[in-house]
Amino acid sequence: MLPRETIATAEVPDGETLTLVSHGHDFIIMLGRDELMGTRMQFSEEQLAVLTLGELEAARPRVLIGGYGMGFTYRAALDQLPEDASVTVAEIVPEILDWAKGPLAHLTGESLADPRGEIVLCDVAALIDDANDGTSEKYDAILLDVDNGPDGIVRDANYRIYSATGLAKARDALKPGGVLSVWSAAPDHKFTRKLKDAGFDVEVREVRARPNNKGPRHTIWFARKRSRFLASS
Repeated sequence: MLPRETIATAEVPDGETLTLVSHGHDFIIMLGRDELMGTRMQFSEEQLAVLTLGELEAARPRVLIGGYGMGFTYRAALDQLPEDASVTVAEIVPEILDWAKGPLAHLTGESLADPRGEIVLCDVAALIDDANDGTSEKYDAILLDVDNGPDGIVRDANYRIYSATGLAKARDALKPGGVLSVWSAAPDHKFTRKLKDAGFDVEVREVRARPNNKGPRHTIWFARKRSRFLASS
């Protein structure tokens, strides 16, 4: 059996330690003893972008992604977006970008230099707040992959994102007909109800971790802002 080799570590603000490890030709980001993501099972994170952007009607989408990770969702979004679209990624761990430019550069390619994209070192909740107070434009889509799901929180501060208040802020940061999508390692029926209560029409899909229809089943919520909330946008 191939051993896992530790390449680097980083501290999540007010959270645990992230560890980047290699396992043969694969790379994995660990949170403590748990796998957060890895190159063997990236399909569902790519589908977070592919399926969400497929729901949009905007000609020039403005997209916000919470969490860079290994860049799977970000790169998939760039592959789907037209030349005059824009995608902003909020990432709270600076070392994640160092890894993207260093040991994971073969995955990153030229994506960090793409003029449509911007990586901001901050909490995604701060950018949602900016869209609500008029500091920035509202979004056509907000994609969240900052935890292992609403019930798999990486840092305590993220609980607010999935709260009734946090979901209302996400809703109001969306343009009319905008979509909030949330990735999770596991289903959560209570969260589906919270999204509906927050003013979204919700579709829940299960997506395999690997494109060959193998690996764990992950959950993605697609929550479209309901028309009755359009007047407040």
